[in-house]
Amino acid sequence: MSVETAVAPRLEISGLDAGYFGQPVVRDLDLSVAPGEVVALLGANGAGKTTTLSTIAGLLEPIAGTIAMDGSEIGGRATYKLAREGVSLVPESRALFSTLTVREHLILARRDDRDQPAEAVLEMLPELEKCMGRKAGVLSGGEQQMLAMGRALVGRPRLLLVDEMSLGLAPIIVERLLPILRRVATDLGTGVLFVEQHVPLALQVADKAYVLSHGRLVLEGAAERLRGESELLRASYLGDEAAGMVTTVPVGDQGNRDTDNGGDRPDAT
Repeated sequence: MSVETAVAPRLEISGLDAGYFGQPVVRDLDLSVAPGEVVALLGANGAGKTTTLSTIAGLLEPIAGTIAMDGSEIGGRATYKLAREGVSLVPESRALFSTLTVREHLILARRDDRDQPAEAVLEMLPELEKCMGRKAGVLSGGEQQMLAMGRALVGRPRLLLVDEMSLGLAPIIVERLLPILRRVATDLGTGVLFVEQHVPLALQVADKAYVLSHGRLVLEGAAERLRGESELLRASYLGDEAAGMVTTVPVGDQGNRDTDNGGDRPDAT
């Protein structure tokens, strides 16, 4: 007797409309992330990337469509409940407590004995070890980003959402940080969805990428393929007319360029 062994996507979004005060910024989005997969969400400023992550993480109510994790609907669920179920968001702001030390942040993130010990987190982020006794407010930008990542990893997330890891950081620091996402996916089996403005670096780390333009998906495909489609990626950043041409590419081949530093509010689109 044959047995079905198909595994549900770690994250599956279907027909998602998301935005603010009932006004959609993201429209009819379909997106999926498998366990152990790293997926880049790309697009120009105001494209809807932060809005998408915020809606998945429960900070915003979906206007329409579904959001499922491991086959169970999670759209509209409270953020604290999603955190308990394994959804971790590393926000663009990093949201650190400036007067708490690195050690205190990692302790505060612990919930029970199933969480990763500090040693395991430091093994993934060794540069944090020298900072354990230092307050977050005196850390460099790169160290703060590592701390934000480390705090998110304490709970062994099933789904990790990272918004603008590279914001304000030198490219050489970004080159050291982004590969951490690959290791998290491989070592923990975590599904990773991240927003990134350094497109070439993002495509080196990601398995696949989705590109948003004015809130709509205009390009998607394997990262390896998109690395060789620079003109297609560039076109996807140029607005509605270019996006319309790009959508003629078969699913599995759609593109992008920069990212949003703003918050994808309606007035930013």
